[in-house]
Amino acid sequence: MSTIVVVRKNGQVCIAADSLTTFGDLRMGAAYDREYDKIQAYKEGYFGIVGSAAHALVMESVLTEDKIVIDFDSRLGIFETFRSLHPILKEHYFLNSKDEEDDPYEATHIDALICNKKGIFGVYSLREVSEYHKFWAIGSGSEFALGAMYTLYDRLDTAEEIARAAVEAGCEFNTSSGLPISVQVMSLEE
Repeated sequence: MSTIVVVRKNGQVCIAADSLTTFGDLRMGAAYDREYDKIQAYKEGYFGIVGSAAHALVMESVLTEDKIVIDFDSRLGIFETFRSLHPILKEHYFLNSKDEEDDPYEATHIDALICNKKGIFGVYSLREVSEYHKFWAIGSGSEFALGAMYTLYDRLDTAEEIARAAVEAGCEFNTSSGLPISVQVMSLEE
């Protein structure tokens, strides 16, 4: 899995991620992985995905070929983007949509955090979308990262400092997260 975080503070937003890829018990660190950066750029923003390593390549393909209209600027826009994306994932990328019987909707099996001039957002497997005031984390190291951000948010001055500390905590205590850290920072729209 991973540790990916987003932070909003003092007019800036930041997304940060670890760089370790795991396949069961096998760990592939940045020294072996040419494409270790889990943060992808899209237009005037960034996003990071946890779960299957295939998700990143699938999203890269979807974004490169403009298969759907992408709107990462609002909660509803992100929802509509992932709603439009789901049939493409099934039809063109062979998404295994077998879900738990008690799930109310088919899952995309993608959890992502998004950071752009409009704010910080999270999208989850059933296409639930949240917008965050301060920070959030996803991935197997998220509990450690959330604890670090909770403790440090009022103590540190910048979104980047908080995000780096959070991912470092995830890497320190989660076996599926590892250094180095990738970071992207941008200013919020006034």
